[in-house]
Amino acid sequence: MIDSIEINSAASFTGAPGYLSGLSKFNFIYGSNGSGKTTISRVIAEEKAFPACNVVWNGGTKLQAMVYNRDFVEKNFNQSAELKGIFTLGQQNIDTLNKIATAKAELDDLNGEIAKLNLALQGQDGTGGKKAELESIEESFKEKCWSQKQKHDAKLAGAFEGLRNNAGKFKARILQERSSNAATLESLTQLEKKAETVFGPAPATEAEIPAIEAKLVIAHEASPILKTRVIGKGDVDIAAMIMKLGNSDWVKVGRVFYDSNEMICPFCQQDTNDNFAQSLSEYFDESFVAGSKAIDDLVTNYASDAARLQQQITQIIFTSSRFLNVEKLKAEKSLLDSIVTINVQRLTTKKKEPSQIVELDSIRNVVSSVKTLIEAANTQIADHNKMVENLSSERLTLTAQVWRYLLDVELKVVLEEYDATSDAIKKAINGMTKKVSTLMAEKGNKVMEIRSLEKNTTSIQPTIDGINAILSSFGFRGFMLAKTVNGTSYKLVRPDGADAKETLSEGERTFVTFLYFYHLLKGSDTESGMTTDRVVVFDDPVSSLDSDILFIVGSLIKGLFDEIRNSTGHIKQIFVLTHNVYFYKEVTFNPIRRGNVTMNEETFWIVRKVDLQSKLEKHDSNPISTSYGLLWAEVQREDRSKLTIQNTLRRILENYFKILGGVDPDSICAMFEGKEKLICKSLFSWVNDGSHYAHDDLYVSIDNSIVDMYLKVFKAIFEKSGHLAHYSMMMGDASTEGESIEAGHV
Repeated sequence: MIDSIEINSAASFTGAPGYLSGLSKFNFIYGSNGSGKTTISRVIAEEKAFPACNVVWNGGTKLQAMVYNRDFVEKNFNQSAELKGIFTLGQQNIDTLNKIATAKAELDDLNGEIAKLNLALQGQDGTGGKKAELESIEESFKEKCWSQKQKHDAKLAGAFEGLRNNAGKFKARILQERSSNAATLESLTQLEKKAETVFGPAPATEAEIPAIEAKLVIAHEASPILKTRVIGKGDVDIAAMIMKLGNSDWVKVGRVFYDSNEMICPFCQQDTNDNFAQSLSEYFDESFVAGSKAIDDLVTNYASDAARLQQQITQIIFTSSRFLNVEKLKAEKSLLDSIVTINVQRLTTKKKEPSQIVELDSIRNVVSSVKTLIEAANTQIADHNKMVENLSSERLTLTAQVWRYLLDVELKVVLEEYDATSDAIKKAINGMTKKVSTLMAEKGNKVMEIRSLEKNTTSIQPTIDGINAILSSFGFRGFMLAKTVNGTSYKLVRPDGADAKETLSEGERTFVTFLYFYHLLKGSDTESGMTTDRVVVFDDPVSSLDSDILFIVGSLIKGLFDEIRNSTGHIKQIFVLTHNVYFYKEVTFNPIRRGNVTMNEETFWIVRKVDLQSKLEKHDSNPISTSYGLLWAEVQREDRSKLTIQNTLRRILENYFKILGGVDPDSICAMFEGKEKLICKSLFSWVNDGSHYAHDDLYVSIDNSIVDMYLKVFKAIFEKSGHLAHYSMMMGDASTEGESIEAGHV
């Protein structure tokens, strides 16, 4: 049977979903025409046609749904000249019937086992059982996986491409990587550093840092002239004194002033002879000149080559490669500058005093350190450029390493807990699922066995006899059911054999169609299937029927209730939907019900259309006492329909004042003035042959103010006619007096 129904986005169920829950064997749904009853019956009849709706079957076992509604009438009566024959089991072959009964009992046992397994697997409503336990574990595991993604999203997002907004896919990827990932495990720091390049904006290649050229500067440090004493010729007469005094550099400088002072000594200011001038010239001979030139060249070249080296390093610092330790390079450059400055000073001294021996500080260590820094940077640049050239494979490698880190570090404990909790449940689910599959196969074989047995003992004649007997007993003697020439269908004929289908009245057509459906419930329109368990729906089966036929339809349906109670048939659940209060009262009457308290075997519902949207209401007791009480209950509602309230007020007045008798509507309306008088006449329009067309201009556009005015005049009618006490009582409790007033159906 059906446990619950969710109706959503179907016809007038356009607002919040409607729910029929906690359903029982007998379910009664009352609603006016157009309120949404047929939509409910259609959802049960063909739930696949309503994908937004959901029908939950007890134990997950779906039964055959047999629905009587206007679709059934159209399909079986209006669209075809013949009615399909209804096959029922004959009573002659007792042995075959016993075999069918045995097979059906075995089928019921199989269905029971399947239902128990489905209950254990997915619970009563499909949201519990072992599958729900597993779903809870999976959900918890998914959230824990997702939290790791969120934790590392800022720096490792590139590894999560395509999964960033889908926790389910992320969890599935974790499990997939677990079975296939063979990447090496790297530290989080290494992964994040690598990700800056690999997962960042598309990187460009980097230029290598040029090597520095320091050979010339270092060579200058070993120049022989630095350790050479550059002095004059030793065999000149003045050489002995110069050597004794060691003032060769002093004399060299003084000679410049001597030459420009017309051979007068710049020191003693005495004239000198030509021999002295010649001695000076011979002392500072070509060897001295060559040595002095070597010193001058060294000073110039060292300064030039050192400046070039310094400029190279300055340019490297200025380019500031992200792979270079610039701060260390700046420190080495500062040390180099200091050494060069000192060496330049020493060379300047050598130039002034050629006879001095000078030693320069070496820049070898500084140059070595600078080269080491440059080589380290260039190694990283080479790796970077290689990575850029192979970025696609680098991305794959890093992505795999990120997932390996998540598996082996972040989620290691989580995965162990997941395995421990989920494996046992999965094993149980697999076992039960296989068992269900086995039982379903056995069920299929059993169904085929029953169908084979049914074909050997079926006939369509019992239905003809049954329907004709009912028609005759209720005075329908102008037509009857007969077998067609092919022997497998029915036709409606007059006593003289003429076709009667097209000349039946609406009431006759409704009744015979209902009888056809009623007998179909006890058989099948094929040669098998008459013992299939089924759920039955009656949607307004008494339209256009008079009270006598209404009673017999109700009695036939209540007979089906007894079959369910006594487990003597194959119907397991019944839904009755109607707008007819008298039929509703008839079909819901149960002599063993105490008071108006709902029994376990039944549920009561009302479907209403409010603001063009259908809504379902469940009641703990039978909500419909009489049509008159129902009308007053509608007036009491705060969410009463603006479209139907005028008609409701008219029907209350019609029922009440017709029962009283002797009330003159015109005299009551004469007590009103102006617009209120027109409204009063509109409410009493039933006097004029039941027409409801008078003063339509008053309510072409219906809003709350017009509804309020109608309610005001409605109350005033009772007040002015001396029946205010009745109005007050009915508005206080619509059901109290409703039980004592019987009226026409709503």
